Amino acid sequence: MHTLIVVAHPDPASYSHAAVARLVAGLESVGGDTTDVLDLAAEDFDPRFTAADNDLFHGRGEPGDDILAQQRRVDRADMLVLVFPVYWWSMPAVMKGWIDRVFISGWAYVDNPEKGTTRLLGRLKGQVVAIGGVNQQTYERRGYLDALNTQIVGGIFGYCGIESVGLDLLLPIDPAGAREGLQKAYHIGQRLSGKLS
Repeated sequence: MHTLIVVAHPDPASYSHAAVARLVAGLESVGGDTTDVLDLAAEDFDPRFTAADNDLFHGRGEPGDDILAQQRRVDRADMLVLVFPVYWWSMPAVMKGWIDRVFISGWAYVDNPEKGTTRLLGRLKGQVVAIGGVNQQTYERRGYLDALNTQIVGGIFGYCGIESVGLDLLLPIDPAGAREGLQKAYHIGQRLSGKLS
């Protein structure tokens, strides 16, 4: 299995990147699995939806080399994992821009007024690893997890046909929670690799 892990945090020393490292370790603990980490900040991905992107959305033009390169990375994967800190009930802008610009009609889906939506990424499995800054009770009370599930699992994965295999929340709000979250990231990797059920 080949897993593409997309991370959205500008600081390579951040908890998000530490979680990615543990996730990769869990995935590779079985042997035979491969990973590709797409660090949107380090690779300087431009998340701005420009006039050219708008033209492409309306069927005028072809995707640029930058978008085709991103699509090829997704095409090589069996599993797509999104790792990010929760900002304003959702993912950071750079990851949202990556989705906006890369998951385009004709590659991720096709909308047809008469036939409905054809979901083109059904060969992929998808996992979300969100990193929060408040306790679990706050997430439940305010509906943060419901928002993430609606926006990402339903609105992105579901719309493109990606089979969701999990939405996990890491809460490094104190030293014990930080350690527990990194251990959980390792176990998520093992679960995704098939070692744990």
